[in-house]
Amino acid sequence: MVRPTTPAVAVDVVIELLDHPGRPIVLIERKYPPYGWALPGGFVDIGETVEAAAVREMAEETGLNVTLTGLLGVYSDPARDPRGHTVGIVYTGQAHGSPTALDDAAAVGVVCHEHLPALAFDHAAILEDYRRARAARRDF
Repeated sequence: MVRPTTPAVAVDVVIELLDHPGRPIVLIERKYPPYGWALPGGFVDIGETVEAAAVREMAEETGLNVTLTGLLGVYSDPARDPRGHTVGIVYTGQAHGSPTALDDAAAVGVVCHEHLPALAFDHAAILEDYRRARAARRDF
């Protein structure tokens, strides 16, 4: 049987910083195209679980040791990534400390949910889903 051609799989995490007032979230400014501000994340490696990829990518891009707290959603619009069809699995997570721009991140930002910059990909829609879930006091 021929293996089917499928979309790439990526993970992102909405990281809440527990030791900052208001529990702000972490964004990265992308070092490579497509440029812009985004949730930290990246592609899942062969042989890796999506959960392990999420924790690894957070450490690689922000230097934070993130604890995943839930699954926010799966985003699969074929047009969500200009580089090609990518399925994004988005988690919520928590961390302590100050993030640092590492790996694919040119800069890192700690922002309140109400004051977001323009975002790359479909991350504005993802963060709107996060805002609604948080407002509904959904546990992650």
